[in-house]
Amino acid sequence: MTRTGIEAALTDLLFSADLTLQEAADRHFTPEYRQRTDGQWADRGEFLDHIAHLRTLVADGHVEVHEELYDGSRYADRHTAHITKKDGTTVRMEVYVFADLAADGRFSRIEETTLMLQGADTDRDLGSAR
Repeated sequence: MTRTGIEAALTDLLFSADLTLQEAADRHFTPEYRQRTDGQWADRGEFLDHIAHLRTLVADGHVEVHEELYDGSRYADRHTAHITKKDGTTVRMEVYVFADLAADGRFSRIEETTLMLQGADTDRDLGSAR
């Protein structure tokens, strides 16, 4: 089983223009995927709608993983997303993740909490699945 991780998933979703959203999602997330970000649940469709919106805002960036743990089908990490928006402004967000991996190594559930390090209040939606 090849396991995904948050760095690969977010890089494909947000920073890899050569991949369609569907290709990136299918690579890292199961069809029944669910996500809770800062207390708000989203199913896979809602999550992908949000990512499609983010793709219209994000010009470039990278994910810096500080800690990452795999334990069987469980995954946890702490990472910082460094984002440059198309308007030239930058956002840095620290994220704490707990997740379940399906048997094929893709994410089936993520629960995360975000902490804005740099950016405007209106940039908070960059970290949420709503």
